[in-house]
Amino acid sequence: MMEEMESIESNKTWRLVPLPPGHRPIGLKWVYKVKKDAAGDVVKHKARLVAKGYVQQPGVDFDEVFALVARIESVRLLLALAAQEGWPVHHMDVKSAFLNGELVEEIYVRQPPGFTVVGHENKVLRLDKALYCLRQAPRAWNAKLHETLVALGFSHSTSEHAVYAHGKGASRLLVGVYVDDLIITGNDTNEIAKFKQQMSSRFKMSDLGLLCFYLGIEVQ
Repeated sequence: MMEEMESIESNKTWRLVPLPPGHRPIGLKWVYKVKKDAAGDVVKHKARLVAKGYVQQPGVDFDEVFALVARIESVRLLLALAAQEGWPVHHMDVKSAFLNGELVEEIYVRQPPGFTVVGHENKVLRLDKALYCLRQAPRAWNAKLHETLVALGFSHSTSEHAVYAHGKGASRLLVGVYVDDLIITGNDTNEIAKFKQQMSSRFKMSDLGLLCFYLGIEVQ
């Protein structure tokens, strides 16, 4: 729980403020999960702070919620192209991705259970960035990622907006997006390494490494 709170606060997700008249705060709750390895052994106990998004009202707390993800056919095509051309395929994952989404709506939430600020019990938290289970969280994250990729010189495919391309010829780079997972391939290993470094400097990333996709295993 402390790790989750530190991650949220270091990300500047919220501000402690008095509740403005006419606004209704959304409740928060803790969700606990046990992560196990392939053998069924417990490897991690995880706590995540989530919003009670089911109480949000359309047109009041949110408008659009739709977020793009790559179709499975597009992922297969991306991997087939890499196999045909002999390109390496890398996989990266954005840690706590939804916490990076910047909100345009004015959203207030109650202070987290067990972490109420002493002396400010009646105040609420104004969200600047999204929390998990907010209805608009996936859309906010997708908008942030799109903005980042465009700033790095990428453009999305006209037929598949969740597939991005950068460069051409001998320095071609392709990125497929599925929520917080990035499939990266191209014909220039230096460009791939540069892109991975750029993403790691902007977000907390898990670099899952070079994938041996035709065998379905990760290269160690």
